[in-house]
Amino acid sequence: MDNPHDKLPALTSKNIIIAHATDGAEMLRKHRMPKEIIDIAEQHHGTTLLKFFYHKAKQSGQEVKEEDFRYPGPNPQTKESAVIGIADSVEAAVRSMAHPTHEQIENLVHNIIGDRLQDGQLSECDITLKELDTVADTLCETLKGIFHSRIEYPEMNKQKVKQA
Repeated sequence: MDNPHDKLPALTSKNIIIAHATDGAEMLRKHRMPKEIIDIAEQHHGTTLLKFFYHKAKQSGQEVKEEDFRYPGPNPQTKESAVIGIADSVEAAVRSMAHPTHEQIENLVHNIIGDRLQDGQLSECDITLKELDTVADTLCETLKGIFHSRIEYPEMNKQKVKQA
């Protein structure tokens, strides 16, 4: 399946992607969801940079400002918002990989968490480094289970499996 963002200008893609946080929060408000859930929708990406589209815009020769390619925030105020934001980013990044290995998954998870820490995205919530290690371990274990390679059944066994 083709990625629609491959054919769109970086600024257009950025606007579409960033809108999901504000649009999601608005839909939750409309349906009178609890404030805590609305807050997670607004905060889960904090003010993170959409690096791919920022670099794509720079490479196209456009004069761009980094802040124009950041989510509007606010940064996560709770552990729950932080964890959901990390999980959302990790899931999207792993899904973009053709055949992720265990090592690639581990590196990706740790890089995303490290980037969030370095960028100050987690500085307004009370999540600890120990809890972030637990989040990383849990995400890695889950994703390795989803993306582990499967054995290829010989044709004869495929027929037996279909009949079962």
